[in-house]
Amino acid sequence: MRLDRFIQRNTLHGKQACRELITAGCVQVGGEVCRDLHREIDPFTTVCIGDEVLQQRQARYLMLHKPAGVVSSTEHDEHPTVLDLLPEELRGDLHLAGRLDLKTTGLMLLTNDGAWSRKVTQPEEKIPKVYRVQTKDPVAPQTAEVFTRGIYFATEDITTLPAQLETIDSHTSRLTIYEGRYHQVKRMFGHLRNEVVGLHREKVGQLSLGDLKPGQYRELSEVERLHIFNQREVHSDP
Repeated sequence: MRLDRFIQRNTLHGKQACRELITAGCVQVGGEVCRDLHREIDPFTTVCIGDEVLQQRQARYLMLHKPAGVVSSTEHDEHPTVLDLLPEELRGDLHLAGRLDLKTTGLMLLTNDGAWSRKVTQPEEKIPKVYRVQTKDPVAPQTAEVFTRGIYFATEDITTLPAQLETIDSHTSRLTIYEGRYHQVKRMFGHLRNEVVGLHREKVGQLSLGDLKPGQYRELSEVERLHIFNQREVHSDP
């Protein structure tokens, strides 16, 4: 939003008065006087008129190791949520950048930056997500080839992007996908009539849990926050 429009929306001043305040040097943006009417203001830009603070909000980005039995939601009537794992003073306006189902464990991202979370979760961004998968039956020899070709999901009328499967043992695999659609990993194995009985997300982009124990969290660094987008793995479209 432009600075002049931001001032008008957040004060009782009229359009012309807002412009006069800005050009007169009465408005500070990010701690500095700004006379540019067209300066773009995002949700985390500090804006003041004299000693009056109109906006001062800190962007937050967290990584959390989700245990089983915890819901990927901000509130739930029956189960604890991922926000319940955080100190109350940190919860605020955080939301989830992607979800894991009740039994699935592993890396989750939380933020109050809507633009960032949308980029993380959009299939178009093709951010790799790595899962350790345990199946009820042995992994069939053709599984890797089928996943590389992509699987058609009739409900959404889409074909999954090529995915990479690494066999760890007869019932355990490491799967890298580039979307994150509803129950995607379980549906992919279900396509081959093999039930997923254990699922753990190890990585999102280049972010990994490291030594975080179940239920623990930490803040992402600025480098990590950006690294998730500009260090994507290379793969071919179907």
